[in-house]
Amino acid sequence: MEIIFMNKAFKAMKLIAIKFCMCFIILGSGSLIFCQISLWPEVMLIRLAFNKNGKKTAKALQPFVPAGIATISNLQYQKDDKDAYLDVYYPQSMIKIRKVLPTIMWIHGGGWVSGSKENVANYCKILAAKGFTVIAINYSIAPEHTYPTPVIQANQALDYLINNYKNLHVDPDSIIIAGDSGGAHVAAQLANIISEPSYASEMKMFPSITRAQLSGVILFCGAYDLNQVDFEGKYKGFLKTVLWAYTGTEDFMTDPKIAPASVYNYISSTFPPTFISVGNGDPLANQSHSLARKLTQMNVKVDSLFYPKDYSPVLPHEYQFNLKGDAGKEALKKVSAFLSSGIRK
Repeated sequence: MEIIFMNKAFKAMKLIAIKFCMCFIILGSGSLIFCQISLWPEVMLIRLAFNKNGKKTAKALQPFVPAGIATISNLQYQKDDKDAYLDVYYPQSMIKIRKVLPTIMWIHGGGWVSGSKENVANYCKILAAKGFTVIAINYSIAPEHTYPTPVIQANQALDYLINNYKNLHVDPDSIIIAGDSGGAHVAAQLANIISEPSYASEMKMFPSITRAQLSGVILFCGAYDLNQVDFEGKYKGFLKTVLWAYTGTEDFMTDPKIAPASVYNYISSTFPPTFISVGNGDPLANQSHSLARKLTQMNVKVDSLFYPKDYSPVLPHEYQFNLKGDAGKEALKKVSAFLSSGIRK
């Protein structure tokens, strides 16, 4: 829902950002130059809008959270990193039992410039109630931190989970990486780093787990290929802004250091079993459809949930979090089936 929400407010926020910049003119030409080249005013307004909507979405999920979920909050997974915290959710019945459960590590969305683990906490609790340990991680956001920082941090979070698996009820041999929106992009990259040695080398990263430990991937409403982003449509201003902020360069389409961000181009048959879904009204819908087709062609196990263009009501970005709607309920049902269907190999 973030992008749809953003579209309604983007023009107004851009005007506010311009006014924000103009107020610095009286301070001298240096401030004016700063405003002309800085993304900060627009990004901060985007963050404000997204965070507001994220809290609203989390609150709407609260009635669907079942009782009996234990929580371990704010564990620091990387020393001296103020953004590197995670929360753990699992059935309360496990509190006095040193038993591990298949584990989902969820990477939140927010256009790479906003969001937090708290936004997906209730959805994670709902999944935990189905017999899983679910981890929600925080990571550093743009423009304060740029690509590939979140991917590195997500890999560090996995390392922490593996090293502390007994105390956290984590099954180190059954890890599922999940993400929504920008988090789905990070999740897909991390899964490919684990699955494809040449991609890990390209990213200059050593995976924290082996391919044998990675049971599957859950991807909601993500972007996986910069070349498939529509920079001419009504979301062009927003998309250019967040990608510039995240990559740290205005030349993100041509900068060779950013090329691996288009994980679609590096996917191979070693990619893990995947559940992938997107709404029919999502401006990023083509990204999920393309990735699902490519994975299928490579004989990767794919469970997809897509809707025809004429499906009504139109399903926006992050539709899966609306559990009052039939589509959101269906997505949760399908994800649960995927998680329970023997996705280990």
